Amino acid sequence: MINIILYQPEISPNTSNIIRTCFSAKAKLHIIKPIAFDLHPHWMKRKAAGHFLSEIQHEIYENYEEFFKKYSNKNIYYITRYGLKNYANVEFANELNNDGELWIMFGTESTGIPKKIMQTNIDNCLRIPMNSECRSLNLANSVAIVLYEILRQNSFTGLSEYESQKGKDFILKKD
Repeated sequence: MINIILYQPEISPNTSNIIRTCFSAKAKLHIIKPIAFDLHPHWMKRKAAGHFLSEIQHEIYENYEEFFKKYSNKNIYYITRYGLKNYANVEFANELNNDGELWIMFGTESTGIPKKIMQTNIDNCLRIPMNSECRSLNLANSVAIVLYEILRQNSFTGLSEYESQKGKDFILKKD
């Protein structure tokens, strides 16, 4: 199972998009509080294109200490602009196949993952390459980029490779 961890998210549309992305990829979402918005379905439904947080596997933690107490034994990768390694050079499929799970943390939109956490896990701090004049990428886009690289490396196992609602041959049918 792929585990996506959001450290103190601040922007509800980003989290809503991440909910939808986790739904599409069958990934589990972990959210570390405090959160700068309400997770109530009324506020999240439209932004998550009809997918509620309750429809995906997820856990919510009151703070980082609670998360760390439960999962400190996991090999977590940290996506950060300060990472010294390119995320695409990591053999995620090997880890996913060996351990059966993979853990990826993304930081808050304004400040990222705290420096103390990164310094303790420097070998697992990964960067998405980008234009040197760009400070960072959007959080929801970053999650999608890394998550789908992991899925690609694992041959999209368990995911449909054709349109499942209107049928595989929808594009071939004459109107």
